[in-house]
Amino acid sequence: MNQLNGLLPVGLLPVSQSVFFFVERKQRIHGPSEMVVQFYTAPPSSGAQKSKCWDEVQLQILETRTEEMNGQRDCLPALSQVRCLSLGSYRCTDAVNPENQVSEQKERNEEVGQYTELVRDFLNPKDFYNALCSHGMDYFCGVPDSLLKDFCAYVTSVTPKSRHVITANEGQAIALAAGYHMATGRAGVVYLQNSGLGNIVNPLMSLAVPSVYSIPMLLLVGWRGEPGKRDEPQHMIQGQATPGILASCGIAFQVLPDYQEGAEQALYVARKHMETSKGPYCLLVRRQNFLPFKLEKEPEMFPLNRDGALKSVIDSLKDRDVVVGTTGMLSRELFEHRVARGQGHEKDFLTVGSMGHASAIALGIAQFRPKRQIFCLDGDGAVLMHMGALATIGQSEVPNFKHILINNGCHDSVGGQPTSGLSDSFDFLTIAQACGYKTVMRATQPEEISEAVTHMRSLEGPVLLEIRTNKGGRKDLGRPTRTPIQNKKDFMHFLAIDH
Repeated sequence: MNQLNGLLPVGLLPVSQSVFFFVERKQRIHGPSEMVVQFYTAPPSSGAQKSKCWDEVQLQILETRTEEMNGQRDCLPALSQVRCLSLGSYRCTDAVNPENQVSEQKERNEEVGQYTELVRDFLNPKDFYNALCSHGMDYFCGVPDSLLKDFCAYVTSVTPKSRHVITANEGQAIALAAGYHMATGRAGVVYLQNSGLGNIVNPLMSLAVPSVYSIPMLLLVGWRGEPGKRDEPQHMIQGQATPGILASCGIAFQVLPDYQEGAEQALYVARKHMETSKGPYCLLVRRQNFLPFKLEKEPEMFPLNRDGALKSVIDSLKDRDVVVGTTGMLSRELFEHRVARGQGHEKDFLTVGSMGHASAIALGIAQFRPKRQIFCLDGDGAVLMHMGALATIGQSEVPNFKHILINNGCHDSVGGQPTSGLSDSFDFLTIAQACGYKTVMRATQPEEISEAVTHMRSLEGPVLLEIRTNKGGRKDLGRPTRTPIQNKKDFMHFLAIDH
């Protein structure tokens, strides 16, 4: 206990483990005192000593934070931001409200005075849209992106359906823009996240470039993982590679300015380039380029949203069941639900990127772990992106493959733009059955979901359960605190226990 003398308990946050906060103040001769915040996963007992060896004393220092304070004992702003998610992890969850950020920035802009170089601008989606149209670019297609969500939302709200198509994948958008150009002689606008560059390389290089069919089109690419900006591991890799990928494809590009005059000049350059080269031109869109714009909220049609449906599924699984979660919000909600239940994360593979490929990952696991029940938790946008996987799965005759599709009819992770998932003329179950799935089911109510998941276990796969839900989810949803490598290592260890 000697090492713990002077530490003052200031808070307790019980989750899967009790997490204790302790504060130690160290007085300095000069300057403000220093405050050290330490986090423990077990309360100090009379025989406990501070140690990093969990096996020895069941006590571990998770993190030490130092903050400057001016003699205020209860001045601990970080404390309210700390959210302990799992054993050996913590997260600062300082919720970001884009609208508040914009208003705060506007206030700072008014205070800069003569230092105009400190002004931070934002593009108005309406003004940029009108500028595009003035250059003859008024046909839009693509896959929504979080960095483009405000612009995409504006396009969705004001553009006739005949001139705006949200495609299943990015390569399809390139082909669609090519058809539009050949029919009209004009350049279309293709929007996508930079993670979708892989999906467009083939149609871009074998269809659109000047040395093949020479088809002009404007690529509006959200630059996730932009160097110098914080982002998730998969986006950091993609962000660094983005300029090189465009350059290697011979695609001229520039960064879209965040002020209207600069954006209009960029569009002028893009139009002239396309007129001269008869090929594509790309504008890279950085974080918070646009002012916020939201789609009108739609009425709720179902009893649950995606998070509620996910919880009903997970709570109905058995201890040895294997889960592969799709990209986006679903895997993040899966991670936090395990934490809320006091469980580890070794049962789940979280597909942090690779949109549309979770089902193929799950199929590969199911083929070589035949004694385990493999549950793929998918989303409508992801399934649509690479729907050919349904045919591969349906013809595989893998009996332990159980496919659960949570269908909210939108790209919820990147702004809520609609998919075809809930259209009256579209049906996932009919498609899956035609592809060879042995059984297809649908559920909306919590009790229906639990019964269906239990029933799936007794059925020979491949089986598909579609759960229809409302769009939207929690505003304070965090991100997994374990790295992809840690996730993979734990998951492979769980798969190896195959008795």
